[in-house]
Amino acid sequence: MVKKLYRTEGSEKMVFGVCGGIAKYIGVDAALIRILWAILTIFGIGTPILIYIIMTFIIPRESQMKA
Repeated sequence: MVKKLYRTEGSEKMVFGVCGGIAKYIGVDAALIRILWAILTIFGIGTPILIYIIMTFIIPRESQMKA
């Protein structure tokens, strides 16, 4: 089975579903990814926010992958 990266939808989604999709892809809890992303944002002085926005436009939604 080929793993695909996508943004989550529904109850797993908080903002755009990027962290939830990354968590599903690597097989960890989404809260862990969100905490790590928050830490990166604090110490990255805005760069992780830009990366998140870019990933929002690049990574397809879960519904687009299953259609």
